[in-house]
Amino acid sequence: MSDSQAIELDAVIVGAGMAGLYMTKRLNDRGMKIQTIEAGSGVGGAWYWNRYPGCRADLPIIEYSYSFSDELQQEWDWTEVMAGQPEIEQYLNHTADRFDLRKDIKFNTKVKDAIYDEAANIWTVTTDQGDVYKAKYCIMATGCLNEPNYPGFKNADSFKGDIYHTAQWPREGVDLTGKRVAIIG
Repeated sequence: MSDSQAIELDAVIVGAGMAGLYMTKRLNDRGMKIQTIEAGSGVGGAWYWNRYPGCRADLPIIEYSYSFSDELQQEWDWTEVMAGQPEIEQYLNHTADRFDLRKDIKFNTKVKDAIYDEAANIWTVTTDQGDVYKAKYCIMATGCLNEPNYPGFKNADSFKGDIYHTAQWPREGVDLTGKRVAIIG
C-alpha cells in the first residue's frame, strides 16, 4: 500500500497487552477511529508471550485489574491473590471479548516504521504486512517484559542443545525429563 493509499485514523496503538487493550477501549469510548497492531496471534502482551512454568503476578492481582468498568470487576472472580499467567491471560481475553476490542486489533503484524511529520502533525505507520496508516496519535503500548535479553556468552552459537528464554517459552511447554539443565539469571 502506498502512502497515498494510507488508511486515515485518529490513532494507531502498537501492542495489545494491558496498556494497549486499555487504550483501545478508552479511544473507542471516545468515538475515535483507531487501529491496534499486535505482533502476536492473541491479546495479553507479556501475559501472552511469557508462559514459562510458575509465571505469575508479582503483586496482588487487583493491581493488574482494570478499573474502568464496575461490571467487569464484578463479573470476573480471581481464584488467587497472586494469579498465574494462564488466569491473567484468560482475564485479558475476557476483557477483549467483553468490550468487542478484537475488531480493532490486527494480529500477527509488526510495525516496520513509525515516522512523525512535525509540519503536518501526522504519524505515518507502516507494518510488515504492507499496511500504511496516517494518524494524529501513535501510542506505543509495547511494554518491556516480552523482549528476550540473551546473555552474550562467548561461542554461545556453537551450543548444540536446546535454549529457552522465559520471554519466548513454547506454548506447548517443554519436557525436561532426563535432561541436564542450566538456569541463568
